[in-house]
Amino acid sequence: MSRQIEIFAKAAEFEGAQRTEYLERACGDDDALRREVDSLLRAHDAAGTFLDDPSRHMSPDESGQHGTGSGRGFGHASEQPGQMVGRYRLLEQIGEGGFGSVWMAEQSEPVKRRVALKIIKSGMDTKQVIARFEAERQALAMMDHPNIARVLDAGATQGGRPFFVMELINGVPFLEYCDTQRLDTRARLGLFVKVCHAIQHAHQKGIIHRDIKPNNVMITLHDGVPVPKVIDFGIAKATDQQLTDKTLFTQHQQMLGTPAYMSPEQAEMSGLDIDTRSDIYSLGVLLYELLTGTTPFNSEQLMSKGYAEMMRIIRESEPDRPSTRLHTLGDRASKTAQQRCVDPRELCSALRGDLDWIVMKCLEKDRSRRYDTANAVALDIQHYLDDEPVSAGPPGARYRLGKFVKRNRAGVIAAAAVVSVLVLGIAGTTGGMLWALD
Repeated sequence: MSRQIEIFAKAAEFEGAQRTEYLERACGDDDALRREVDSLLRAHDAAGTFLDDPSRHMSPDESGQHGTGSGRGFGHASEQPGQMVGRYRLLEQIGEGGFGSVWMAEQSEPVKRRVALKIIKSGMDTKQVIARFEAERQALAMMDHPNIARVLDAGATQGGRPFFVMELINGVPFLEYCDTQRLDTRARLGLFVKVCHAIQHAHQKGIIHRDIKPNNVMITLHDGVPVPKVIDFGIAKATDQQLTDKTLFTQHQQMLGTPAYMSPEQAEMSGLDIDTRSDIYSLGVLLYELLTGTTPFNSEQLMSKGYAEMMRIIRESEPDRPSTRLHTLGDRASKTAQQRCVDPRELCSALRGDLDWIVMKCLEKDRSRRYDTANAVALDIQHYLDDEPVSAGPPGARYRLGKFVKRNRAGVIAAAAVVSVLVLGIAGTTGGMLWALD
């Protein structure tokens, strides 16, 4: 795939200022390259297609989404329903990314089941794309956790294009499920704890996800119980091993991740090594949105700032605390509260304190001040749910006393009643003795 086609494919997904900003960054001072790409974009915008070759339609992200979608809205892939890929019969396309597509497929032997099959599109199988694809396949194959999509099989087409087979996840994105089901804050936090445990498992396997966001956490039902499934390890990074023996090259100043969920060190794009604490930041953004209905930095406003300013905001600007942010949302705050079955003031009160502290510790610009592990985040959330002190909060005696009283309300009330009776009894006895002495 030529350089101009690759740039065109990504630029076609942007509009207006966002497209201009991307083109300036991607083409640099190469005027000839810019003219070629501009020509392709004009043809694309006018005709809605490129050289009648559907396989050339690409999005800026290489990942497909798993789900129960009807397949409508996807470009025509080189594969077709009914076609056999290895021992799998393709049923319908359920996801599409820039270089690969995801299909619902049927396996007939040695067991009969439906699966999700991810395959590189015809014509997109460059060395770099294949290396990224195999890295994702290997990352998923290393993990075995109930809240991470499992790899079941892998192979290559007769033409040599690699594919891998995953469990079929019939579900919806995390926030969409929570909002449509109108889950309250405690129920949302219970699901979020499971997501943290999944990310912890990935970290223990030496894998950094690098693109944690609501659409990469699907909720599926097992016997009516919601189960989160972390998907799309397409830009995952290994901490202490190679995920593929093929050369995996990241271009200078290539943006990996989704801006609204990207850690400051990802936005730095310097020599600073990315470690697991980058995922902690992204978990904090996910938690922020789970609680408030919005990200710390509004996605549309962030993208409208232009590339350089967008990166600066992520690196340097401090977001409002979740409870503070709710005050700025106006009518949207009422909708957010309704989706959580509470009054706006009650929701704001629930966020103030522990949840504010937990979120903001995840979102520290200095990664050394964040939680060390995803399990530590989950533990603090569980402490909040159990009315126990959280590590992110101030360790003052008054705070801990308040937690003790809330956690042991019945016992404290009973003890207070006993103390009151004793005090009144002592006061009455003392008063009687003084009266007798008079």
